[in-house]
Amino acid sequence: MTIYPAIDMLGGKCVRLTQGRYDDSTVYGDTPWEMAKKWERLGAKRLHLVDLDGAKAGKPVNLDAVRDIIKNVDIPVQLGGGVRTMADIDLLIGLGVSRVILGTSAVKSKAFVAETVKKYGSKIAVGIDAKDGYVAISGWEEVSGFGAVDFAKMMEEIGVQTIIYTDIATDGMLTGPNLAAMREMVESVNMNVIASGGVGRAEDVKNLVPTGVSGVIIGRALYTGNVKLEDCLCWQSA
Repeated sequence: MTIYPAIDMLGGKCVRLTQGRYDDSTVYGDTPWEMAKKWERLGAKRLHLVDLDGAKAGKPVNLDAVRDIIKNVDIPVQLGGGVRTMADIDLLIGLGVSRVILGTSAVKSKAFVAETVKKYGSKIAVGIDAKDGYVAISGWEEVSGFGAVDFAKMMEEIGVQTIIYTDIATDGMLTGPNLAAMREMVESVNMNVIASGGVGRAEDVKNLVPTGVSGVIIGRALYTGNVKLEDCLCWQSA
């Protein structure tokens, strides 16, 4: 299992939202690249970046911050938020992003996902953000008619190899991941499932191991100090 420290960018700063609410944000640093460097120094092997402005604007916004992160760390980064077109993907891959995460655009067009997978293969992932079991889009401000597991199966048929599965109800709450939902997703598809949302202590990471997820994204808990990255690395794959 891979541990992904999260760096959420809003207005060029490193922030955390609670349950995806833009009006409930906490700033944890003015320079995201310094935060990225910190997680790399502490042992992270990959980073998860979110362009929160991009998610609302429908196009990548925090490109300067992304460039600075890639320039200053030697570990791969994946990024989501506002990726809607092939031009967006070309730009991000060109900057050095190792994996681009599609969200709203994947829900709105299976054909687009198929096109991106054909061009970039495993460099494409799909974010499935579930609200009451249904996929939320547009920065979590809308809920689609797709059930999370059914949508994941559709993505698998297209050729997507990796999904980032977020339970919105647990995101930023530090109350523990939705283990049942994660296990159900892993058992329903033959894909890499990266868990996101709810980690509030190192024990939560340990509890995710039996679910079979290939990775876990840790956000707020790292910034509040509830979880120390070094305490989770014993569960990280070599």
